[in-house]
Amino acid sequence: MAKIVTFGELMLRLAPYNFEKLVQVGTLQATYGGGEANVAISTANFGHETWFVSLLPKNDLGDAAENTMRRFGVNPEYIIRTGDRLGIYFLEHGASIRPSKVIYDRANSAIAKVKSGDIDWIKVFRGKDWFHFTGITPALGPNVAAVTLEALEAARAANVKISCDLNYRKKLWTREEARITMTKLVQFVDVIIANEEDASDVFGINAATTDVRSGKLDIDHYKSTARQLMDLSGCEKVAITLRESLSASDNNWWAMLYDGKEISLSKKYSIHLVDRVGGGDSFGAGLIHGLLQGWGNQQSLEFAVAASALKQTIPGDINLVKEDEVMNLVQGDASGRIKR
Repeated sequence: MAKIVTFGELMLRLAPYNFEKLVQVGTLQATYGGGEANVAISTANFGHETWFVSLLPKNDLGDAAENTMRRFGVNPEYIIRTGDRLGIYFLEHGASIRPSKVIYDRANSAIAKVKSGDIDWIKVFRGKDWFHFTGITPALGPNVAAVTLEALEAARAANVKISCDLNYRKKLWTREEARITMTKLVQFVDVIIANEEDASDVFGINAATTDVRSGKLDIDHYKSTARQLMDLSGCEKVAITLRESLSASDNNWWAMLYDGKEISLSKKYSIHLVDRVGGGDSFGAGLIHGLLQGWGNQQSLEFAVAASALKQTIPGDINLVKEDEVMNLVQGDASGRIKR
């Protein structure tokens, strides 16, 4: 199996039980998650050797966060323990016609204070095969964006394959800030992953006749979006996840993959959502796994979509399924019948 590195923020997630609103609860469920951490854990579940690079505070919350990575088989060797603040996000689960809501409390977290030179990227990438990051990490501040650029330069020098999920977060930075920073960073990327809105929000590339809030998607325009992302970055592949939001409780989920010549489209899954947070991360992990296995575009895409569909039936940020469970779904077993 391959050796994979991810870089980002691991946060404490606090969420009400039973689809309650934050204003009505007295008890919150505590778990941990974050885009790149989710990818590290998911690829570890698929059998790869994975490392998560981050900064966590020197306190009990930092211990718990690091132990989460250890628990799921991720090597914490490159986690730096410094500072006294762990980022937090509050998640209010939506239901039916009421959307989910996220509130961030992550200012001045340990990773937000990282400086150029703090991480020995040459050491990190020695002997590694793949590096994954998202647009969330450079959004944490100009200093974090600079460290992300250092990582990309070192990964490129070490001939490590690089993937990026654009993951635009309007609560972290403006579209203009995202465009300026990400235009520079994606020049190093081999595989770009985006959803319905990322290409538009970050680069102004639009799937013109698609309205993501209506639940209707025009695939021909997404093909154009993928081509434009490839032209902008010079990457080898562009994957776009496609979510038809029928409600906060029921979605259709599929994806496409473009390699500069051909478009691959996956099977579409109808999902009754348990927790959609981390769905894109689990897609990215599945795609990385497939490409590292040497599978073709179609097989890699089908695996990624099935993995992410399964994740959205699991509470929490993290996808906990193994390769054989994903393969069962890929092969058509979507009955949900009990396994004895």
